[in-house]
Amino acid sequence: MPQGLCGLSTQHKSSPFCLQVPIKYCVHTADYTWQPQILLCCENMSNTGSSTYVCLFFACCLCCNKAMPTKLNQEAMNDRPVIGILTQIVSDEAMKPFGRTYIPSSYVKFIESGGSRVMPIRLTLKTTEYEEIFRNINGLLLIGGSVDLKTSDFARVAKIFYRLALTANDEGDFFPIWGTCMGMQLLTVLVAGENLLEATTAENIALPLNLTPEAGSSRMFEGFPYSLMKALTQEPLTGNFHHYGLAVKTFKENEKLQSFFSLLSTNVAENGVHFASTIEGKTYPFYGVQWHPEVNRFQWKRKQNYPHSAQAVQLSSLLAEFFVNEGRKSLHQFDNPEVEASSLIYNDTPVYAGNFTGYEQIYFF
Repeated sequence: MPQGLCGLSTQHKSSPFCLQVPIKYCVHTADYTWQPQILLCCENMSNTGSSTYVCLFFACCLCCNKAMPTKLNQEAMNDRPVIGILTQIVSDEAMKPFGRTYIPSSYVKFIESGGSRVMPIRLTLKTTEYEEIFRNINGLLLIGGSVDLKTSDFARVAKIFYRLALTANDEGDFFPIWGTCMGMQLLTVLVAGENLLEATTAENIALPLNLTPEAGSSRMFEGFPYSLMKALTQEPLTGNFHHYGLAVKTFKENEKLQSFFSLLSTNVAENGVHFASTIEGKTYPFYGVQWHPEVNRFQWKRKQNYPHSAQAVQLSSLLAEFFVNEGRKSLHQFDNPEVEASSLIYNDTPVYAGNFTGYEQIYFF
């Protein structure tokens, strides 16, 4: 099917000219269909080239009227973002000789691939030091792992940043948080004020997503190509490696979670429980995925079901860019360039761990 201006599909059925307009991209609905628009101004389009351009431009304006801002966006953007990654507590016996906490390099590469630098955040600092770090970084990534979501140091430090982020966003100081796997679970605990997780095993399996109507109007998936959104619902593009999760039933029955998050997708666990697999803050720029977008590009163990198709890679890339672009809206920065340089993960060296873990490389602290 030939392509017209603005990516619109054009099809010459008869005079007058018929445009197939993609509803998803033009009016921000979740209906991924093509709607024909009859434009009488093109009835004699073969008579003059100028009328063709006028018609197509008019079609683009009709299509994009809700997507095009009425004035230039004057919002300041940060072109040197730094995303903090909270280190995870080592629980695997094979990893303990190397350090007390760690960050798999796949998370670091995920953030760097989106255009940001990374600051590892240790779990042994004082609250005042975390407050200073918060003023320096432009977003926070909570990674997966296996720790107590109420009493562990990981949960304690995450709660400090969560509260700082709530206050900052309330005051107009934009600060995003992303939680992957256990990181998403922790976000639900922080919002609900209690641990509502249950067994939802989906271990070493790649799944498509069951998208909800809210996904079509979400910030996370906004601008995703139609072909990718379609593939996301039909092909196994999301790697799952978890034993616990938040049941959809529990989510819908909890007023705090319902009012705070939009449920963007669900999946079914091995035991038949429907669990929340993608969430997004309704007001706050907080995001959670029960699956692992970083593995699609940066983990390669043959025994693991990591999705590596072209569309799986595209999904990972777009999500990394999305979250880093959220971080660009934060104007936090280091006051001292030397302190900034010494705080980044470039100062640390990852360890090859492919012979004793599911990761190729790990940063230990």
